[in-house]
Formats: sequence, C-alpha cells, structure tokens
Amino acid sequence: MFRPSRLAVALSAALALSACGGRGGRPEGDLAASRVTTIGVNSYLWRATLDTLSFMPLLQTDSNGGVVVTDWYVNPQLPGERMKVTVSILDQDLRADAVRVAALREVSRGGQWVSAPVEAATTQKLEDIILTRARDLRRGAITG
Repeated sequence: MFRPSRLAVALSAALALSACGGRGGRPEGDLAASRVTTIGVNSYLWRATLDTLSFMPLLQTDSNGGVVVTDWYVNPQLPGERMKVTVSILDQDLRADAVRVAALREVSRGGQWVSAPVEAATTQKLEDIILTRARDLRRGAITG
C-alpha cells in the first residue's frame, strides 16, 4: 500500500548529487546500476511511477510490460473535473526518454462527463516528477 506522503517526496525538488566514492574496493555506482530489470523494466522508474501515482486509484499494473493505468481521479478541490493517467516505461535503462505519460481529462457539464483537453505541461510535469523520483531512488541505493 502506498502512502500519500510518498507523493510529497516525489513532488519535492531533486536532491543534490551525493559524492561518489568507493565501498570495499568497488565503485558505489555498481550498487545502483541504471539498468535494473528484475521485473521486466527499470525498477527505479517502476517504483517512482507507483510512488508518484499513489494518490490515484490504480486500474492496471504490468511490471513486465511497464504499464500503469489509473482509474478516474477526482481532485476534492475540483469536483467538476477528473483525470485518468497511463504511464508507459519504454526502456530498461534509467533515461529521460524512457517514460511516457498520457492523460485524459473530463469535466462535468449538466451531470455528464465530457472530454476536455489536457495541457501538454501536465503530462510533462508528471514525467519530470517520475524521473526525479527515480533518480532519487537510485541515489539512495548508491549512498546506502
């Protein structure tokens, strides 16, 4: 189960890079390689995606295919609007172009949900949050 506090962590600014060093004669980078694929996709991107979307109800998750689909989410502060998000992890490496977010938005008009445009900045911001969280997770694995 994911706690809403994870979202706050994902939304926070990227932490400063930790100094690189060695541990036991091995570079610490080996402990958190950018290519971690025991579940079919990069585990940092996968975990970061789940953390970032933890406030939304999940409809489907596929760790082998790298797809997370949320159900409709209504923000309590905007009850006349709802969002649905699909995140696809496209690569096994932790790379900026390895995450794609697609979103649907609907607004309530006369008791009916009607499709509405999603600003490109919304999906870009979600991608940035996921990537920042994935980098933080990797950094945490490096520093122990």
